[in-house]
Amino acid sequence: MQTLAHFGDGGPGPWFLLFPLFWALVAGFGLTLLRRTGWRGRRGPHGPAARDDSPLAVLGRRFASGEIDEDEYWRRLSILEEEFGRRD
Repeated sequence: MQTLAHFGDGGPGPWFLLFPLFWALVAGFGLTLLRRTGWRGRRGPHGPAARDDSPLAVLGRRFASGEIDEDEYWRRLSILEEEFGRRD
């Protein structure tokens, strides 16, 4: 008796390609779904998010809000970069 998996002379037909293709699509869909939802964790869309309490972030917020002037910002930034190093 011939089934869908056997073709002509009894060997596997073109149907055997559908099973790996199906599972590859399922795995790709699953990875895409995980990546777009909770698998990302605390990271943003372009990589790990900067810590909001890091010294560089605090300095940037203080400068943006007008608490410190530009000269003080650059002076403190150079000191922080010497101590913590540049993190891009």
